Amino acid sequence: MNRKPIFDAVRRMLDRGFTQAEVATLDQAMDLAAGAAPAARSLGPAGAALIKKWEGCARRQADGSFAAYPDPGSADGNPWTIGWGSTGPDLRKGTIWTQAQCDERFEADIVAYVREVADFLGTAATSQNQFDALVSFHYNTGRIRSATLGKLHRQGLFAAAQAEFGKWIFNDGKPMNGLKSRRADEAQLYGTP
Repeated sequence: MNRKPIFDAVRRMLDRGFTQAEVATLDQAMDLAAGAAPAARSLGPAGAALIKKWEGCARRQADGSFAAYPDPGSADGNPWTIGWGSTGPDLRKGTIWTQAQCDERFEADIVAYVREVADFLGTAATSQNQFDALVSFHYNTGRIRSATLGKLHRQGLFAAAQAEFGKWIFNDGKPMNGLKSRRADEAQLYGTP
C-alpha cells in the first residue's frame, strides 16, 4: 500500500509534520487496517548491551567460572543472582556456572521478558530504543505492568514516561547509586530517536 497519500492528507489536516511516535502509530494503524499481524518484537543490540552492562557477569572466579551472590541491596540477600542477572529457585549459595551457562540462561530468560513487555505494550507506538529500555527496566524490576512509566508510554506520553525511570532507584526502601545510574542509562536510551 502506498502510504504517502495518507500521510500527506493527515499532514495537511494537522497543518504540521509528524513526530516519530506519530509516524509509528499511523504505520501500525494502517497495518492493522490492512489485516497485517503486528510485527513480533525482539530485543535490539542496544538493549542487550544495556542489560549486560548493568547486570554484568560478576563474581568471576580464578578458573573463569562464576559464583552466585546475594542481592547486594536487599536486607536478606535474596534473590541469589548469577551471570547476567539471572535469579530463580535453582540459584543459591554455592552455585557455580561457566560463561556458557551464564550466556545460555540469559538468552533463555530474556525471551520471557521481551514477550511480557510486548504483550503489555500491545499496539502502542514504540520505537526500538524505547522497547529496549522498557525491557531493561522490566528485566531488573519485573514491574512493567504496574509501573506508571509503562502506563504513560502506552498513552503516548513519552516525555512523562521517560521522567518516571528516575523514580525506580530504591531497594528495600534505600536509594541505590547503581540503580540511579542504570535508570539514567535506560531513560537516555528510551529518549534516543
